[in-house]
Amino acid sequence: MEDFSLFVPNVHFEKIPIKNLVSNQKYQRNLSQSHITRAAANFDLYQINPVKVSRRGGVNYVFNGQHTIEIMALVSGSRDTPVWCMIYDDLVYEHEADIFANQQKFVKPLQPYEVFMANIEAGNDDQLIIRDLVESYGLSIGIRKAPCVICAVSTLELIYQKYGYHVLSRVLRLCVGTWEGDMNSFSANIINGITKLISVFGDQLNDEVFKEKIGAISIKQLVRTAKERCAGSMGYAEAMLIEYNGKKKNPAQRLSINKLHARESSIFSGLEDSVHIDDDLDSDNNIEEPNS
Repeated sequence: MEDFSLFVPNVHFEKIPIKNLVSNQKYQRNLSQSHITRAAANFDLYQINPVKVSRRGGVNYVFNGQHTIEIMALVSGSRDTPVWCMIYDDLVYEHEADIFANQQKFVKPLQPYEVFMANIEAGNDDQLIIRDLVESYGLSIGIRKAPCVICAVSTLELIYQKYGYHVLSRVLRLCVGTWEGDMNSFSANIINGITKLISVFGDQLNDEVFKEKIGAISIKQLVRTAKERCAGSMGYAEAMLIEYNGKKKNPAQRLSINKLHARESSIFSGLEDSVHIDDDLDSDNNIEEPNS
C-alpha cells in the first residue's frame, strides 16, 4: 500500500457551537463588521466553508474562518449555532500564525471575467441581461483586447447595478457610435467617463453631438488630454466634455464642468477606476494603432 500521509492533512470534522470557538489570537485580523453585515444580507448556505480550528489544551482556536462564524451567528441569531470545523490536533501557536499568514500566497484569485462567465452558466439574470445587451450592439465580452470586445466586465456590472439597464445601454451606444468598435475605446476609464457625463447631464447631453465631436479625435489624444486633466475616469469625463463643448461661446450651449465636479461625490461613489484584466489604457504605450 502506498503511503499518502504527506499529502493528506491529519484532521477530523466536528460540528461545534459558535460559542465554543475562540478567535482572539493576536495574528488574526480585525473583524470587518461591514463585510459581516453584507455577507449576512446575501447569505447562501452553499457558500459556507468549514472553519479551520486548532485544538490546543482543550480550547478550539479558529485560525481560518473568524468572519464565517460571525456571519453564521448574525444570520441564525444565536451563538449556539453549530458550524462544521476542520480540526487540527497537532499545531502550536506559531504554526497556526504561519498558516494564517501564508494561506493565500499560492491561491489564484478569480478574474472578473471568470466570475461573470460562471454567473452566465448559473443562469443568473443580471449577467444574462448584460451579455444580451452587449451582444445587441454587435459586441462581445472577453479577456483579450480585440475590435468590438469589452474586457472591463466589472465596469459593465457596476454601471448596470448602480444606474440601470438604460444608462448602460446608452453608454454602449455612445461607445459604438463614437469609435465604431475600436479595441481601445472600451477601457474602464472611458466607459466610466461616459457614464459620469450621462449621469450628470442626462438629456442635456446630445448623443449625436457627442459622437461627432468626440469621434473627431483619436483615442490616443483623448488619453493624453485625460491624463493632463485629472486622474482616473474623471479625467476622461473632463476631456470628453471639453471636446463636446468645443468653441461654443454661448454659455447656454455649454455643459458646465463645474456641475460635473459638484456632483462627483454624491452620485459616483462606488464607481471605481479599478484596473481590469487586459484593460490597461493608462499608458499611451498600450494604445494599439490600427494596422496600415
